[in-house]
Amino acid sequence: MPVTLPAEAPSGDAVDVTLVTEGTYPFAIGGVSVWCDGLLRALPGHRFHVLALTATGHEKRNWQLPPNVVALEPVALWGERPRGKVGRTMRREFLPVLQRFFASLDVQGEGLDFTASLRGLWELAHEGLLAPLLGSRQAVEALVESAPTVVRRDHGEDPGAMSVADATAVVSQLEHFLRPLAVSPRASDLYHAVANGLGALPALAAKWSLGTPFLLTEHGIYLRERYLAARPGTASASARALLLRFFKLLVQTGYEHADVIAPCCSYNSQWELACGTDRGRIEPVLNGIDPARFPEVTGEPEVPTLSWIGRVDPLKDLETLLRAFALVHEVIPESRLRLFGPTPEGNEAYHERCVRLSGQLGVAPAVTFEGPSAPLDAYRAGHVVVLSSISEAFPYTVLEAMAAGRPVVATDVGGVAEAVGDAGLLVTPRDPPALAAACLRLLGDKAQRQALGGIARLRVLSRFTADRSFGAYGSIYGRLGDGRPLGRVGGASSIDLTEDLLARTGAREELRA
Repeated sequence: MPVTLPAEAPSGDAVDVTLVTEGTYPFAIGGVSVWCDGLLRALPGHRFHVLALTATGHEKRNWQLPPNVVALEPVALWGERPRGKVGRTMRREFLPVLQRFFASLDVQGEGLDFTASLRGLWELAHEGLLAPLLGSRQAVEALVESAPTVVRRDHGEDPGAMSVADATAVVSQLEHFLRPLAVSPRASDLYHAVANGLGALPALAAKWSLGTPFLLTEHGIYLRERYLAARPGTASASARALLLRFFKLLVQTGYEHADVIAPCCSYNSQWELACGTDRGRIEPVLNGIDPARFPEVTGEPEVPTLSWIGRVDPLKDLETLLRAFALVHEVIPESRLRLFGPTPEGNEAYHERCVRLSGQLGVAPAVTFEGPSAPLDAYRAGHVVVLSSISEAFPYTVLEAMAAGRPVVATDVGGVAEAVGDAGLLVTPRDPPALAAACLRLLGDKAQRQALGGIARLRVLSRFTADRSFGAYGSIYGRLGDGRPLGRVGGASSIDLTEDLLARTGAREELRA
């Protein structure tokens, strides 16, 4: 149930926005949550209803909501299954809707029936029938019957037929993923989803039922991160193939129905175009920060130090960072690596794995896991700020470090190159020797460190400020909220739409999976 909050009276030009988050604001710490909080506070004249997709619905709130948030509604994806029963007659009546949905996942087809079947599932969810239907034996049988065409491939390894056990697991997963469809759409001026995928489901339902405009912001590339997470061993080959097909078609549906797609960097737009998005609806709005919160730091640590800040998560690839630091430590035995940031619930095993790896590499005494810390303290703690991620969008940690005047060594993923430009060093991801070489280069050259730090700060001040970024969103809200014709947002970055860039990012190749 929504939690109604006291709010100040908005202005007469206020836009009523339903902001949809998934696994982030206001319950989690991280870059997307920082962005959400900044957006809400930068646009105090608008009203916000935050619809937060969470794991259990009982997560601790980590952010103090500003006065213009009038309600917070958690939606638990992994809590107790919603109650409800579907009798034999109703199962016979509604099972064809589910069969049509399974058939739309066929990798031999073009997914043309997916959106229509998803809308049929929304109608069932709205009546409280979808969860019990997916919990029935007949749903599993329907999936097994359609599985040979669902998972067959023309190239690569054939995942094989789906077993009853696999089908049961997949149907259970889909029941959790589709729970947002059961949320009753509210009368808003617009829905703003801060990620594609599951977060798009409430916006789609509002568009179907009420004609509500739909704004989609992309930070990380939702589909690519699903691909990265679906490693061999996480499920059977047939189950992985079907679930990834579901997410691919869901993401494409989100792109198709969004009135405006606002990626936080031009890199993201290349994935959107590869998914068939009309380029006229893509309006990049680059992330920005408040420079006053990140004044230029002075001085350096007494011993050569690399600093990292973020959430402890496999996407941040701390294992590559630790292996790179071991190579740095061989050359500079007094060097240190300081890791700042929280370990989200569910990532404890990964944290322990990284701690064990530091011991196995023989650098444990020189590595400290310092937990949540003030970002400026983390940037001040190192000669160089390092980012080792395998997936990013337009990371705040890079912008903040640059604003503080610290040189950055980062992996060339997502929009990192757009952020860093010539103000830092970029290396390929998952390459410890390359990461180590770049760190050694800057640790050994104070003049270059200082030069890059100065360039970095000027780059942020001239291009990546919060006023510019959130002002663009205010413009989009005004146009969508009152039905004015859509157009380009002033200050949005250009999009390079060449096939060469699409090929370089690997978007088309990964989408063929």
